[in-house]
Amino acid sequence: MVAWDAVETLLLDMDGTLLDLHYDNHFWLEHVPLRYAESRGLDPVAAKQELLERYKRAEGTLDWYCVDYWTRELGLDIPLLKQEVEHLIAVHPHVIDFLHAVRARGKRILLVTNAHGKAIDLKFRRTQLGGHFDAVVCAHDLRVPKEHAGFWHKLRTLHPFENERALLVDDSLPVLRAAKAYGIAQVLAVKRPDSKQPEKAIAEFPAIASFLDIMP
Repeated sequence: MVAWDAVETLLLDMDGTLLDLHYDNHFWLEHVPLRYAESRGLDPVAAKQELLERYKRAEGTLDWYCVDYWTRELGLDIPLLKQEVEHLIAVHPHVIDFLHAVRARGKRILLVTNAHGKAIDLKFRRTQLGGHFDAVVCAHDLRVPKEHAGFWHKLRTLHPFENERALLVDDSLPVLRAAKAYGIAQVLAVKRPDSKQPEKAIAEFPAIASFLDIMP
């Protein structure tokens, strides 16, 4: 599935790819609506519906991923709420072995994520993942999300690599489409970003069930 001899730079997403998306899904779909309902004296079902509509409007923008934005918009301390359920943060199976194997092959590893810096810090503290990357690139620092070509252009300016010798693994189809359109040679999807949900049927891109599928 991966031509490793042709790969110099490995680009890895974080949430849903290296980390179980169950944490984020539970946080935004269950925990935040509950705390929002409590703070406003709202019916929990109505609060959740209101938030789903607000999420939808922000989808695909940096605001959707921005902890500070939602703190302002909802009047909630989002970083504090994230800590309340941080026990759900988990690394997907075989990820650490995969990272060690890639490093042993002498590949460069970049974490490229839309996650906000405060969320990255929390997840690194919980998982100890941070030491496995040559660089961590946050879309908020580049001021453009991965769904847009501008991200990939700025990424290559900051950390030069050859498109034809790069591999991206990500669970977001819009991100994979943007990377492919930009010219990144190998892109892989993740079939099961959330361990509590069934595998996705993905026909548009090659897809992995776990990192065992592409272990060097």
